[in-house]
Amino acid sequence: MKKLLFPRLQGKDCQELLPVILRINKRLAEVWSSMSDPLERWQFSANAGVGSMEMMRMQRSRVLTAFHRAAALFLAASMVTAGWAQDASSVPSAPSSQAQQAMPSKSQPFDVKEYSKPQSAFPNPLAPYTARHVAAPNLANTPRIDQLMHDGKLYISMNDAVALALENNLDIAIARYNLNIADTDIWRAKAGSSILGVNSGVVQNTPGGGVGGLGTQVGSGQGGTSVAAGGAGTGSGGLVVSTLGSGPLITSFDPILTGTLQLDRFRNLCSNPFCVVSDTNTATANFAYTQGFQWGTNLAVGFNNNRVTSGSLLTSLSPALNSNFRAQITQHLLQGFGFAPNTRFIQIAKNNREISDVAFRWQITNTVDQIENMYWDLVFAYENVRVQQEQLTFAQKTLSDNRKQVEIGTLAPIEVVRAQSTVATNQQTLTLALTNLELQQLLMKNALSRTLVDPVLADAEVIPTSTMEMPAQEAVVPTQDLVNEALSHRPELAEARINLSNTDISNKAIRSALLPTVDLFAYYSGSGLGGSQNPNYLCMPSVDPSNPNCPPHFTPAPNVSYGSTLDQLGSSIAPDKGAGITINIPLRNRAAQATQVRSEFEYRQAQLRIQQIENQVRIEVRNAQFGVQQNRASVASAQAALDLGRQSLDAEQKKYALGASTSTLVLQNQAAMTQAEVTLVSAEALYEKAEVELDRAIGLLLDHAGIVIADAERGEVTHAPNIPHVAARPIDQPTPANPPAQPQQ
Repeated sequence: MKKLLFPRLQGKDCQELLPVILRINKRLAEVWSSMSDPLERWQFSANAGVGSMEMMRMQRSRVLTAFHRAAALFLAASMVTAGWAQDASSVPSAPSSQAQQAMPSKSQPFDVKEYSKPQSAFPNPLAPYTARHVAAPNLANTPRIDQLMHDGKLYISMNDAVALALENNLDIAIARYNLNIADTDIWRAKAGSSILGVNSGVVQNTPGGGVGGLGTQVGSGQGGTSVAAGGAGTGSGGLVVSTLGSGPLITSFDPILTGTLQLDRFRNLCSNPFCVVSDTNTATANFAYTQGFQWGTNLAVGFNNNRVTSGSLLTSLSPALNSNFRAQITQHLLQGFGFAPNTRFIQIAKNNREISDVAFRWQITNTVDQIENMYWDLVFAYENVRVQQEQLTFAQKTLSDNRKQVEIGTLAPIEVVRAQSTVATNQQTLTLALTNLELQQLLMKNALSRTLVDPVLADAEVIPTSTMEMPAQEAVVPTQDLVNEALSHRPELAEARINLSNTDISNKAIRSALLPTVDLFAYYSGSGLGGSQNPNYLCMPSVDPSNPNCPPHFTPAPNVSYGSTLDQLGSSIAPDKGAGITINIPLRNRAAQATQVRSEFEYRQAQLRIQQIENQVRIEVRNAQFGVQQNRASVASAQAALDLGRQSLDAEQKKYALGASTSTLVLQNQAAMTQAEVTLVSAEALYEKAEVELDRAIGLLLDHAGIVIADAERGEVTHAPNIPHVAARPIDQPTPANPPAQPQQ
């Protein structure tokens, strides 16, 4: 409101205006206070724009007078501040502070490497057992949008649109998490666990635009596609599981420490005369350590301890200390032997990480393709509105001229009716063009932002500052060269080749699982016994030295401490060592045979799939070339038709001025010229889309646009894109009123 009343006020002007405003408000307050008739006061207040508050002001006239003066002072002071700001800079103002508070814009780049490694036990031994918190997604738009917002309108060039998409587009934001998800599979694989697979498709949930190609399929699942890389798919009979990752069981590469600490108290009850009622207290402390190694070796170490206190007459030692130690090494000789079957998940997980990188590049390619198409749709919508407005203006002028001629009797009244029909038709066409423009603006804002909650952004018009540029002569590149570029750079082919490598890795492990299980093992164990003589033992002299079951010269056992008991483990007092082979031969082995044969079929399918994609790429490249040639010819044809339409309209207007034509024919020629101009704008937009499709088909869309993948991964563009076949809107071309300085192309 301030800008409408006082446009371009300088600080000096506002300082001179301040006393004038105070005098005017003082005079208004005196006049209003001198009126005694309420009706007269109400009329005066209504004329001053404050009639809705009349009843309150009649009761508080003194407060109102003071309020008027304070409000005038505040308004003048704010205008002085605005004037000083305008003196400092002539750039149009940014959106209001209230809108900025409603949706803060904070630059928060996405750190791809933050979760690339697990937490180490050093220096914090509890870190591996502490949950890691993933920050909530940042739903605020980046500051770039605020920088491009001027006077409530969003002025964007093609480069601005692509940069905003790389920072704010939700499809890219969703796909960005797949990079870290793939890292977690590498953790699992290095620990000896199976992998969960990665999302290798493209998120395409942003409406508008569209991605070119023949038979292009994009995913719409949570992270891109519901089919994991080499994982599970959905078949006609339910869940269909791939053989990828099958093979011998893998022991955990992460050491596993288990322990049992137990206290037990037991009292036995006797049911026969030979039983002795007694209490037994047992303390147990057992520990075990197991670990697998990547070459097929398993290590198991056990350390068991117990302390038993008993009051039984038949127990010699109380307490009795028992310790034993056992270490066993097992090596697979057939099934599971070597690195190939035991490291298959690690190799597949690393390949899947590469697939995630390729898929993310594919995601950026598709999103940039979509944004460029949407931008040209927006440019066409603006040009279409301009053309339809010109047509309506011409029809309205013709209608006005016809009415004047009918009034003076030089034209039949039917010509007015015909002109009215033409005006109504043109108004309908303009309405369709305007609503289509609003839709394209909404789609563009949705594609370039994370949220539309900000009322300034939601209500802002999107003004394109770039226009089409068609080179004077099309560059001639041999088709085979373009095909070779596509075969080297298309992400679909890269994914398919990596998946083929994964299938080959899995097949080696599956062939190992086809063999019988033959394991060589060796072990060593030792035992130790200690404790104290049980005073209640039957053979003790104090109990029954004449017992015939006791040795003739019974000597009480010496006290043996726990440390001495442990010494017995290493001194081989009671060793237990040996080696052996375990054999497990499944007769007929049908399950393993089926898995192995199926894996071979899947490998052949993957090979054929690569060939199929290559054929499809060749067709897409040729089709994209055809599209560029066809649309270039369409532009030339439409330009010729527009030139003819303009000349025909000019000739018809001259004939009409001489009385040799009618207003109906003039309107018909105007409509034909308008249609020719719309066709030209449409052909130019289709030509630009065809160029985008050609870049996408050969896999060089990002390279030609100067897009850095690292910027897309972080969600912060530091290297401005440079989209080809784009020109700045000419200065003499009609643009919205008071446009700001155009963003850099």
